[in-house]
Order: sequence, then C-alpha cells, then structure tokens
Amino acid sequence: MSWFPKPEARIFCAAVNYAAHREEMGRGESGPNPMLFLRTPFSLVRAGESLLLPPESVRFDYEGELALVIGKPGRRIAREAALSHVAGWTPFLDGSIRDWQRHTAQFTPGKNFDSSGAIGPELVPAEAFGDYKAHELTTRVNGEVLQHTPISLMLFDAETLIHYISTFTELREGDVIATGTCGGVGEKRDPQRWLKPGDVVEVEVSGIPILSNPVAAEG
Repeated sequence: MSWFPKPEARIFCAAVNYAAHREEMGRGESGPNPMLFLRTPFSLVRAGESLLLPPESVRFDYEGELALVIGKPGRRIAREAALSHVAGWTPFLDGSIRDWQRHTAQFTPGKNFDSSGAIGPELVPAEAFGDYKAHELTTRVNGEVLQHTPISLMLFDAETLIHYISTFTELREGDVIATGTCGGVGEKRDPQRWLKPGDVVEVEVSGIPILSNPVAAEG
C-alpha cells in the first residue's frame, strides 16, 4: 500500500549502525547503546519527488536504509516482543548535508534540510516481509551500485532499537525508525561522490518496491 508518514510522526534514525560505515567514518568500536538522531517529516519527500540540493552546500550525500513503522503503541517494550509492534517495512533515504551535519556534535542541521531525504513508496506489512534480517539493502546513483549489504550485519538490530527508544518515550502508531546505513557513502569515496541536480537515487530493499528520487536544485 502507498504510504508516507503523517506530520505528527517522529522519525528516529540510528547512526553508524553497520561496522563498515563506522569504519569509513572513523568511529571505531560501537558503544553499549545505539546512537540516535531525529528527522522531521518535512525533511522527507515521497518516492518520485525531487530531493532538493540547497544553495548553502554542495556536500549532499546519500544514505540508503531500511525503516520500520510502528503499528502498535508501547512503552518499555521487551526485545522479545518488539517485532509485534511493527506494522511494516519501507526503504528510507537519509539524505545528508555533510558540512551542516558537522557544525556541532549534534547531527540535526545536516539531517533536516527540507526535502533532503525520502521514504516509501510502499509499506510492506510485517507478515508479508518476513524475517527482516534475511533481506538485503542496495543504494544506486544513476544506476551504479554504491552501497550494498545484508541487513543482518546491522550492529543494533531492530528489536534493540525498539526496546531502547521505547524506554525513554512511548512509541506511537506511525512512528518511524530508520535502522542505519552501510558503508559506501559518497563523502568517503575517492573522489568524493556528491549528489547533484540531474542525479537519480535509488534505495532498494529486497522484497519491497524501489524508492527512486531525482535530485534538483532548490529554488
């Protein structure tokens, strides 16, 4: 079914949640708890809509991810019950304005430029998707594969993310948890690979229709 988060949805994002991405970003070993940040729904567009390159930066990077959407509310959800709270799964593009991301230790500015990320095009029900760890994630720019990973390689799995986040806030129907990106981001390529107007970004999670978005200059 076609799906897009409601304006009131919280969008929780797991940072550096694959070892290959931690390594390329120079983060070292992961700590005992997941690193998180928030995105607003206004930072996202639907499948097929344009990702906007802002005039403030050319350092526009791609991060393909798998996201889950909460169907059953809960607080302090046990790991063993976590997946029963998932309505479904969808591809997610965590578009990042890298220089603004690093203005401070907090990621918020670089992760929340309007229309810099994307989600969809469909929410595949949890029962139909099956074991999420059996799927694979691929990101392409202009048809070239730039990221690929088995989803089973994530460091903090979906059950852990649901348990951890629901400890400090009730997870509500429609909330989104983006589970993190793998290695291969544009910033760490040689030469660096920044998104530019005319590019087309695809995020594919096996078993879900592809999330595809063109890039355009804002304004």
